[in-house]
Amino acid sequence: MFNNKNILITGGTGSFGKLYVKTLLERYQPRRIIVYSRDELKQYEMQQTFNDSAMRYFIGDVRDKERLNQAMNGVDYVIHAAALKQVPAAEYNPTECIKTNITGAENVISAAINNNVEKVIALSTDKAANPINLYGATKLASDKLFVAANNMTGGHNTHFSVVRYGNVVGSRGSVVPFFQQLIDSNASELPITHEKMTRFWITLQQGVDFVLKNFYRMVGGEIFVPKIPSMRIKDLAQAMAPNLPIKIIGIRPGEKLHEIMCPADDFYHTLEFEDHFVITPTINFTSRTNDFSVNVLGEKGKKVAEGFEYNSQNNPIFLTIEQLLELNKLIN
Repeated sequence: MFNNKNILITGGTGSFGKLYVKTLLERYQPRRIIVYSRDELKQYEMQQTFNDSAMRYFIGDVRDKERLNQAMNGVDYVIHAAALKQVPAAEYNPTECIKTNITGAENVISAAINNNVEKVIALSTDKAANPINLYGATKLASDKLFVAANNMTGGHNTHFSVVRYGNVVGSRGSVVPFFQQLIDSNASELPITHEKMTRFWITLQQGVDFVLKNFYRMVGGEIFVPKIPSMRIKDLAQAMAPNLPIKIIGIRPGEKLHEIMCPADDFYHTLEFEDHFVITPTINFTSRTNDFSVNVLGEKGKKVAEGFEYNSQNNPIFLTIEQLLELNKLIN
């Protein structure tokens, strides 16, 4: 699918973007991979590693519609990974988060339609399901924009879908590197916000592979949710530093005790497949199918039970301390 194609990744210098580029170059022969981001230093550093002839680096912000239009000229596929993601920072800087996560999403949609991009996948987060923080609320709005965009394409053949998943092991700003930094500095304890806190847990490579697979699966309008394990933050602390005590510091601004990926209120829109769920659109499309029970790959989904909710607390799959330890060794 990606051979001889032009692919653009917004926020491409982030953890996801760098591994996505690496994976594309290893598995396919793309014509062009465009890294679109606003940080010139990160682009310079990325160029030292990824200097394949297919690579292009565009400095630009998703807030800048004109620059996005220019960058998407001739592009076949777009992965929208750019976002302001830090929950407390969004609580204190709400307008900036809205400009990037909502207005930026509108700009990506507009540029993709104007340039006849074939497929767009936007990355979402478990925090967009029943959001209680501003970051989650902006990502819910973004999800709705990308789903509804399938009704805005007019005579263009652009398809939009969303991928939603949980915490990424070892990603920049996440808890694993934070704990590791404390351990390396000989901290006397590890801080956790609540002893019962749980999170969905996915490796970066699993996230990249899931997005790649959904470019094959997508019709347009789906929110794809992978079946992944949960973990307890307390278990993670014990796995990383079994000899260090933990200190309960209280839940941070906008933080949840448990995360949700398929809300109970959406059960009648949710289909279960073998290794993932699909939350189908609440709106009808006038120019494309409204039946998502069989995807492009021929995989068949079934409706979930009434009241079904996929959250990190009721997830049937939990990682043990031993599994967390092995996973962290693998990532390192």
